[in-house]
Amino acid sequence: MGLDPVSVNLDQKLLEFMDQLELLEEKRQRLNSLIEEGWFNISKARYSMGNKQVSALQFASEIEPQICVHSSLSEKGNVEFKCERTEPKTEELEPSGTVENIGPKEGGLRRRTKIKQKETTVEETSKCEKESQDSIKSEKSPCQHQDPLKWFGILVPQNLKQAQAAFKEVITLSAEIATLQSAILATRMEMQTQMKEKHKIQSVLEG
Repeated sequence: MGLDPVSVNLDQKLLEFMDQLELLEEKRQRLNSLIEEGWFNISKARYSMGNKQVSALQFASEIEPQICVHSSLSEKGNVEFKCERTEPKTEELEPSGTVENIGPKEGGLRRRTKIKQKETTVEETSKCEKESQDSIKSEKSPCQHQDPLKWFGILVPQNLKQAQAAFKEVITLSAEIATLQSAILATRMEMQTQMKEKHKIQSVLEG
């Protein structure tokens, strides 16, 4: 009678193990199809825009990741991977307004009202040049948070957008596959432990 509970638990773990393997196979097939779809769309975009227009030459000088992968331990001791996405900031649309407000035009109006004071006009022109340089720097800085699609132009083809969406899903799916693989290894270890326990009980009953 002592062998029955161990056999039942082992059968349950075996069914769980088979379900996990089936799910892993489905996710891997989905991963491969997404990668093929992404590269196929990139090849279409290169055909329509040109090889030199869709390459590493268009990458920004400074690149910040938009997705971070975090790992944690579950209650069962398995490693879980989760993706945290940071969308591009909307501040990149604001610098155009600041350039209009803080430009040499405003300094030009000041110089016209103070023509007689030469020393003050020289100081104002130097200030305007510094302000214009600062505004240009502030206009370039948000490129770190810019959507990578804008590196290749304003009006990009639909194939390039589809490739980006496919590769985004690939990253999320990769984290899910890694989590599932960790769960499969833990289930396999539990099955091996229960199998050893079953063999010990069988040897005691037979002896």
